[in-house]
Amino acid sequence: MRPISTNLRHGFAGVAGFLLLFVMAVQPARAAVDIQKVVSEKGITAWLVEDYTVPLIAVRFAFRGGSTQDPAGKEGLANLMSGLFDEGAGDLDRTQFQDRLDEAGAEMGIRAGYDSIGGSMRMLAETRKEAFDVLRLAVTEPRFDDAPVARIKAQIVSSIDARSRDPQTEASRAWARAIYGDHPYSRRDEGTKESLATITRDDLVAAHEHLFARDNLVIGVVGAIDAETLKSELDRVFGDLPAHARLDEIGPAAPRLDQDLHVDHALPQATIRLAYPGVERSDPGFFAAYLMNHILGGGTFSSRLFSEVREKRGLSYGINSMLVNRDHSSMLAIETSTRADRAEETLNVILDEVRRMAEEGPSAEELRQAKDFVLGAYAINNLDSSAAIARTLVQLQTDDLGIDYIARREALIEAVTLEEVREQARRLLQARPAVMVVGPAAEE
Repeated sequence: MRPISTNLRHGFAGVAGFLLLFVMAVQPARAAVDIQKVVSEKGITAWLVEDYTVPLIAVRFAFRGGSTQDPAGKEGLANLMSGLFDEGAGDLDRTQFQDRLDEAGAEMGIRAGYDSIGGSMRMLAETRKEAFDVLRLAVTEPRFDDAPVARIKAQIVSSIDARSRDPQTEASRAWARAIYGDHPYSRRDEGTKESLATITRDDLVAAHEHLFARDNLVIGVVGAIDAETLKSELDRVFGDLPAHARLDEIGPAAPRLDQDLHVDHALPQATIRLAYPGVERSDPGFFAAYLMNHILGGGTFSSRLFSEVREKRGLSYGINSMLVNRDHSSMLAIETSTRADRAEETLNVILDEVRRMAEEGPSAEELRQAKDFVLGAYAINNLDSSAAIARTLVQLQTDDLGIDYIARREALIEAVTLEEVREQARRLLQARPAVMVVGPAAEE
């Protein structure tokens, strides 16, 4: 489960706000981008794509270490903190801060994930200085005032209460505990009512000091700003942060497979989840595994699982498989929903199709079609706006893929052979998976 995003604010004012929303929506997808590495005087690094097509700047950043860094008994700390950065900073209280954001004609959001706390800001180039001033205050001088802390806590608790009655939420928690055991990935990243009650302002200040540091930061910037100007803004916004983060060491979490789980709920539909071994993003065989998964279930309407489960048998409206990559764990996951009385049939079809892929692998034609789709979809999914490019720049740095990755990606995919894809199918899909079915118990 992803953390609750409690803090997205749209600081648009009049025409400036309309212009920003409009031009961000209409920018076309781009097949290639010219990425510059920018290093400020204080050693802060950002990847920059200059673009003066429209007078906008999109900034994306991430501090490594998210909810996995929450101390035991204080689960939900990172998530709570992420909801407070626009609730007052520096000498500005909540109302003053949000008024300043509006006046700058900017949009800001910060959100905690399992492995990082990420933020974004989009602004008009002509109000760059004002917008970066607001971002500097939010990142370096959050206030964590008592009233906003209590209010955001109450919002999260209310959400926890509401979702506690949701069978799928209960199932997701059971799945996380079963797959990850005692690892931080098994914890509820939004916390519990009990853990949230223990979190104090001192805890928030300490977490901010530990996580928000210059050596723990990756940044992507796209838009109407040159490298020299960006250098000065990097130091102005982030330069007063501590030089070094203080992160707890988080060990690897190999998914626990070879188990069968059932969450009993009297529901008309059953949800089925499966987990197989995954492949790390840095693994030389990643692209072979990625293409194999696309053919198996990641291609949605073109995949084998969609064809067998949805088109041929009408067992589900949709089914997908995905490579799940986190900093400390990887797995291949499959999920679908079906009529409760056909859950066993659906599961057997899935297992049979996975077994066939493991034993035979894909055909040459399937691999060619998968390559064509994956190559063509990248620009649409990752380079279709300034905000999307900035997000991609941060992800490339986080995954340590290199500044020339976008230029190299097509060749890397084209180089994957049919035998390499079949090897990944054998490697990942021959294991006995973890299986969970959420729905009514089968009749005896």
